[in-house]
Amino acid sequence: MSVTVDYYMTLNSPWTYLGGALFTEIAARNGASVNIKPAKFGPIFEQTGGLPLPKRSPQRRAYRLMDLKRWREVRGIPLVLEPKYVPCDDLAATRLLIAAKLQGKDALKLSIEFGRALWEREETLVDPATVALAAQRAGLDAAELRANAPADAELDALHEQFTREAIAAGVFGAPSFVLPSGEIFWGQDRLELLERALKQAA
Repeated sequence: MSVTVDYYMTLNSPWTYLGGALFTEIAARNGASVNIKPAKFGPIFEQTGGLPLPKRSPQRRAYRLMDLKRWREVRGIPLVLEPKYVPCDDLAATRLLIAAKLQGKDALKLSIEFGRALWEREETLVDPATVALAAQRAGLDAAELRANAPADAELDALHEQFTREAIAAGVFGAPSFVLPSGEIFWGQDRLELLERALKQAA
């Protein structure tokens, strides 16, 4: 029986991007389904005691950069540590991501390509051309996705719903992977533990 992993993420997180490709591989080789749920982590931090990056101590910010550099090497991903367009207004891209999910398209692959635009290519997701090219790299047509999508208000309501669901599930950081049992794996550095749990469930 296939296990469904609820995947709470945000495009503005380098950790989400660092883990995206490996998570895709893990889900595929363990026959797991992925229920991607883009969420707003500002409200999640407010509810769970987290701090946005600018409000963290200098020591925590410095450690974050050291850790990003280490994991960039471990995962073999040429991530830019401080890209010029991050934090980015990712509303249009997130709407397209939710639209792809609703249409049964490969929203996980699309999320990785949006992450690549931000974290490798130093592009801004505010630019419709960037969004369209990222979708194209994922094998999708942005214009077609938009044409077949619900109104923006409905997509935004789903974004809010996923945020509420994240808080209800006990999520406090991105990325988070939640199993049907309620067990949470927070961070791309917990992916090996997630795979261990999926193998045990099988």
